[in-house]
Amino acid sequence: MNTILMLMRHRSVLWMLLIINILGTIYGYIWYAEQLKTTPWYFLPFVPDSPTASLFFVFVLIAFLLERNWPLLEALAAITLFKYGIWAVAMNLLGGYVSGSLTWVNYMLIFSHLGMAIEGLLYAPFYRIKRWHLYVAAVWVIHNEMIDYLFDMEPTYSVLDMYTTQIGYYTFWLSIVSIMIVYQLTIRPSAADRLK
Repeated sequence: MNTILMLMRHRSVLWMLLIINILGTIYGYIWYAEQLKTTPWYFLPFVPDSPTASLFFVFVLIAFLLERNWPLLEALAAITLFKYGIWAVAMNLLGGYVSGSLTWVNYMLIFSHLGMAIEGLLYAPFYRIKRWHLYVAAVWVIHNEMIDYLFDMEPTYSVLDMYTTQIGYYTFWLSIVSIMIVYQLTIRPSAADRLK
């Protein structure tokens, strides 16, 4: 286990992940370009969910390369990477089910977003998140859901338009699960710690 943790913090691995996440972030913002053109300016930070999640992680990786920790960004990255990674996988699979087929783009999005969800949690042993960081990140994530589903700013998947209410409900609970997972991995003391 120590060997794996050392490998994860190796500078070449961090640089590789940084490049992948920068490229993914750029692609993500391009993917949202058309929707952003019609988005009111005050909602802009809340619309491009996945690229913003990977952007948070870009800054986490930069901090690691500088041998530092930026815990608020770690909390934002961990929660949003898992949440939007799993969300995008589910939406692509649901879209494929409704339309009757999955394209190569769907498969690319499924695997890239699954990678997002995994990487955010894999680095949990290196985060220095405190409760208040988690609270701020939780407010950001829940507020984002309100913007998406109360003000109709959710990502556009035309094939799934008829399921917006159900998707909004699922997304809210996915947010709660994501927050709880990051809490378990970074804040909750282990049984050994509680006995001290």
